[in-house]
Amino acid sequence: MSGFKTFLLTTNALALAVGVIIGVAMGNVVNSLVNDIIMPPIGYALGNVDFSQLKIVLKAAVGGDVKTEVAIRYGTFLNFVITFVIVALVVYIITRIMLRPAPVAPVKNCPFCKESVPADATKCRACASAI
Repeated sequence: MSGFKTFLLTTNALALAVGVIIGVAMGNVVNSLVNDIIMPPIGYALGNVDFSQLKIVLKAAVGGDVKTEVAIRYGTFLNFVITFVIVALVVYIITRIMLRPAPVAPVKNCPFCKESVPADATKCRACASAI
């Protein structure tokens, strides 16, 4: 058991697990955002269309039993596409905020060999000359 605990604490497994849990929770929030907030006004603007009910019926239900209906439910697919785009946009924005590049350290050139060295260096790492 101690080996497993070491594995969890010394690798990124714990961070990955937390990321997956937050991702699943965020997926549910985005799914609700699309289905309950974004799609109803769009459906209303397009003439009271419920996107989740849009379908092309290939074979009608027999005896009123909807389980026997064969249909292409493209409205549900549209909802999932919109959900995916929103999740991808949120992940992109979070990534851009969290993974900003580190500031570039100031450099100067060695007057002897013309190598770039840190600005506060007193000796060139390439030619060992005093700067």
